[in-house]
Amino acid sequence: MLKLERVSKTFHPGTIHEKRALQELELHLAPGEFVTVIGGNGAGKSTLLNAVAGVWPVDSGKILIDSVDVTALPEHKRAAFIGRVFQDPMMGTAPNMQIEENLALAMRRGKKRGLRWGVTKAEREEYHERLKTLGLGLENRMEDKVGLLSGGQRQALTLLMAALQRPKLLLLDEHTAALDPATAGKVLELSDQIVAENQLTALMITHNMRDALTHGNRIIMMHAGRIILDISGEEKKKLTKKDLLDRFAALSGVQEETDEVLLS
Repeated sequence: MLKLERVSKTFHPGTIHEKRALQELELHLAPGEFVTVIGGNGAGKSTLLNAVAGVWPVDSGKILIDSVDVTALPEHKRAAFIGRVFQDPMMGTAPNMQIEENLALAMRRGKKRGLRWGVTKAEREEYHERLKTLGLGLENRMEDKVGLLSGGQRQALTLLMAALQRPKLLLLDEHTAALDPATAGKVLELSDQIVAENQLTALMITHNMRDALTHGNRIIMMHAGRIILDISGEEKKKLTKKDLLDRFAALSGVQEETDEVLLS
């Protein structure tokens, strides 16, 4: 479903600020995989996600989504393949528009639009049923402005919007980092539910090792622009936080690394 073939990205090349963010990175995701990505600051996690999303061009290598080479496609054209939820709950929705209007925009993304605008009765009924699955009562507030929602409610709505058209790939960009622990737990639970129900392929960045271990069916660890650990299936289920820290120290050569640094 997703293939990165020898992808490299360097920021500020040839200057004192040169940073090799990705170094001939190889990553293959099969359809339906839910992969969590961890690593310290500067490991390349965000660069990986932004490279896939097309936020900036890569220096070399290829990026394929569902066998389509998207390497040269700009971000707005990749949106046809990708759904994304950002760290900031304020992103991904239009705060001055109603909940149902936001859902309508998400449903019509990438489609031809006529001169008429409005939410039809059939669409409203569909959105009502979709919102009910979140268990947050938003189905009874469809005419409320999104700006009136809490951060957790907005993030849950953004998740639903990102999955409405069943994208080829769902990118979760530290999407619970700005939430309190209880709300973050609810949003992660909804993430699992939405990925499973829609049979999505998902890539989730997180600084929380517990979340990385608990969610998804595969975990990768990055360091200095490379993937240094890739574990899935039964082996992942047996992993502990200590296992991850020990393996990170052994594979990265950073023996003094602590979980405080890893999670920073």
